[in-house]
Amino acid sequence: MTSSRSSLFGALFARGAADTSDAAWLQAMLETEAALARAVERAGLAPPGSGAAVTAVARAENFDNGTLADAAAAAGNPVPALVRALTALLPDSAAEAAAAVHKGATSQDIIDTAAMLIARSALDAILADLSAAAGSCAAHAAEHARTVMSGRTLLQQAVPVTFGLVAAAWLTAIDEARQNLHRVRTVRLAVQFGGAAGTLASLGDAGPRVAALLGEELGLPVPALPWHTNRLRIIDLAAGLAGACAALGKIARDVTLLAQTEIAEVREAAEPGRGASSAMPHKQNPVAAITVLGCTKQTPALLATLTSAAEQEHQRAAGPWHSEWLPLSNLLTLTGSAACPRPTSQGEHHRNCRQHQPHRRHLRRRTFSRHRHQGWRLALRYRVRPPPRVLPRGYR
Repeated sequence: MTSSRSSLFGALFARGAADTSDAAWLQAMLETEAALARAVERAGLAPPGSGAAVTAVARAENFDNGTLADAAAAAGNPVPALVRALTALLPDSAAEAAAAVHKGATSQDIIDTAAMLIARSALDAILADLSAAAGSCAAHAAEHARTVMSGRTLLQQAVPVTFGLVAAAWLTAIDEARQNLHRVRTVRLAVQFGGAAGTLASLGDAGPRVAALLGEELGLPVPALPWHTNRLRIIDLAAGLAGACAALGKIARDVTLLAQTEIAEVREAAEPGRGASSAMPHKQNPVAAITVLGCTKQTPALLATLTSAAEQEHQRAAGPWHSEWLPLSNLLTLTGSAACPRPTSQGEHHRNCRQHQPHRRHLRRRTFSRHRHQGWRLALRYRVRPPPRVLPRGYR
């Protein structure tokens, strides 16, 4: 998995509430097995009380990750060992509940569904943090609606804009990313339950009924067919996360450029010890923006890996499916870290309005009069037309 919160780099790349740790994966797999046991009981395929008995022992603290990891090397994934350990934990009084453990499922059903549970929890945290970032951008857009600054195209000064317009563009991108992730959260996350080859043959006619009950137990939609080798859901999730990182990375890149000493139009809020250099005490580095970029720069390769892995063989893949687990975990964690508010974050950028003056004078000297006046009129006109924030009904 990616850097844990307790690791040396965890404070940079594993911030936020998007938990993809080993413990989170283990608990998600156990929740899936427990929900399946309850669904099997409700379908009349296991004795009464089986679901409750399995649920009572399906807690991560009852299992040793090291033992499961060693067994995973032999089986290719941790589920077979997990099923054996879960069954062994059932008390003698509930021995018959063993018939409900893993009934009708295959290892991929458990891991894929666990991935959906982890993604759902992570997306809830990411969406909340993106909402806070959008609020900060909206505040900047309103506060600086008349703060004129140099527009820059191809890294050269162009015509005037306002900082409010810049912040409104940030806001628009974040809102679009939120809408995409909200769609994934509500529509594209789904139960995986197909059995050995996607037919649910071991459950006979009861297969569709158990699948529907499993989705109900977990609060996840049930797809028309199992998606063992149809990985478009994973690609949609990964693309939504990468889009959010692109929006956040754009903001961070703008901040690092505008905070350069020779420009100095933006600075992050200063705090003792933050942004300090080990060799140059005069520097104040924009560390919040830098760490956001440290996260977002890693995401394109992860998206590419997950897209490449989507070409999978026949009914169950040999290798490509396995290659998804770490990249997806890392992508969720890095997006959560990029979106997580930092001690110096989007809400604490300060405009250095006095520094605008020499840049304005330079712009007046170097820009044709017609373009200058047109640019100022356009920049100020946009201040009263912030981009609309249209979100789904009931969505924060």
